[in-house]
Amino acid sequence: MKRRLIFISILMLLAGSLLSACSGEASGTGKEKVVIGYFPNINHAAAMIAREKGIYENVLGDQYEVEYRTFPDGSLFMTALKSGDLHAGLVGPGPVMNHYLNGADVRILASGSTGGTVIVARKDSGITSVEDIAGKTFISPRVGCTHDVQFETYMKEKGITSERIGGTMKHQTGAPAQYLNLFLTGQVDVATAPEPWASYLEEKADARVIVDADEISFGTDLPAAVFAANGELVKSNPDLVKKLIEAHKNATDFINENPSEAKQIVIDSIKEIANKELSQSVVDRSWERIRFTYEIAPDVLQRFADSSHELKFLKEKPDLNGLVDTSFIR
Repeated sequence: MKRRLIFISILMLLAGSLLSACSGEASGTGKEKVVIGYFPNINHAAAMIAREKGIYENVLGDQYEVEYRTFPDGSLFMTALKSGDLHAGLVGPGPVMNHYLNGADVRILASGSTGGTVIVARKDSGITSVEDIAGKTFISPRVGCTHDVQFETYMKEKGITSERIGGTMKHQTGAPAQYLNLFLTGQVDVATAPEPWASYLEEKADARVIVDADEISFGTDLPAAVFAANGELVKSNPDLVKKLIEAHKNATDFINENPSEAKQIVIDSIKEIANKELSQSVVDRSWERIRFTYEIAPDVLQRFADSSHELKFLKEKPDLNGLVDTSFIR
C-alpha cells in the first residue's frame, strides 16, 4: 500500500510538471514565456532588430519573458510552431502554406518582407542565361520551400523543369550559409538564394546573377517572410497576439526609419548565428532587393499556392481560405 501511494505521488508530481511546461511559464521567474523564431536571413531582419532593441519585451511588459530561437529551414520552424514550442515568428510562406493544407492549426498574420530571392550561377558552370540551366544542378534550402517554388515556377514558364517532374534539372538542398563551399567545390551549378546569401556568393565566389529579385516569379509581391503564429494561440489569447504584431510592426518601422543602424544589427546578428561575417557591400546590395513591410495580400499567396500544385509539390488543389488573418495589422 505504501509503495502504491509513493507511485501515485510521483505520477501527480510528473503531471504537475507537464501542466506547468504546457502553460508556457518561464522556469523560476513566475512569468509567461513567449518564444519567437526566425532565420539568419536579411528577409528576417525585423526579428533581429526586435531582439537587439528589446522591442517585444517593451511591448509585452514585465508579465512575459521573451526567448528567441533561430532555425535553419522552414520545416523545423513549423514543427516547433505546431507543437507549441514556438509561439510565433518569421518564416517563408511556403512552409506555412504546406503545413496548413495538411491540417496544421497555424495562421499568417502579417508580412515580414518581400523580394530578396535571387538565382545565381557558379562562375565556372558555363551558365550565362536561363536556357543554360537545363540539365544543371541547382540548390535550394528545402524541396518545395518558398525560394524553390519561385525558381521552379519561373523555369517552368521557360520550358525547363526538374527531374522530380520529368525534366532535366537536378536538385540538391542545403542551408544557404553552406552555398559558398558548394560553389567553390563545384558541387552545384545554380543557387536559388535568399538574401544576403546571393550577394555573398557574388562577392566571395564571383557568382553571376541569372535571375534577379525583381524578375523571379512573384518576386516583388510575394512575402519572402511572413509573421506566422500558432492557431490555438490566436484563438485563445488574441490580446497577446495583438501585442506581438504591434512589436513586429514597430521593428519593421525601425528598419525603414533607421536603415544604417538596422544594417549593422543584421551584420552582427548573422555573424553570431551563422558564423558568417558579411561585408557592408553585401548588405547594401541585399537591402536594395528587399522591401520591409508588414502589409500582406492573401491573393498573392493563393496564386503562389496554385503554382505549387501545378509543380506537384501539393497533391490537391489548394484552398488557403482561413490561413491569413489581417485583423491584427489594421
